[in-house]
Amino acid sequence: MGTASATVDIHDLARRGEAYYSEHLRAKLEPEHNGEFLVLDVETGDYELGTSQAAALERAIAKHPGTVFHIQRVGYRAAARIGARFRGREA
Repeated sequence: MGTASATVDIHDLARRGEAYYSEHLRAKLEPEHNGEFLVLDVETGDYELGTSQAAALERAIAKHPGTVFHIQRVGYRAAARIGARFRGREA
């Protein structure tokens, strides 16, 4: 079972999570689960899926307390969007 250490290299965690997803999960999860949130324990490969990040994370924490997880959205390059999109005025 993976456990959180005192310091976590978030860049390494992201790199490992993305690599694991590409190598082991992408073909299994896309496109059927596109848009769902993936919470992955990069140490064990165990994961949870959910329509909300909170639901998937809650289940993952219950199974692996103290673990730092890689989170991403299936079929997307990022789990969330920061900022807003300006659409302008419609005539």
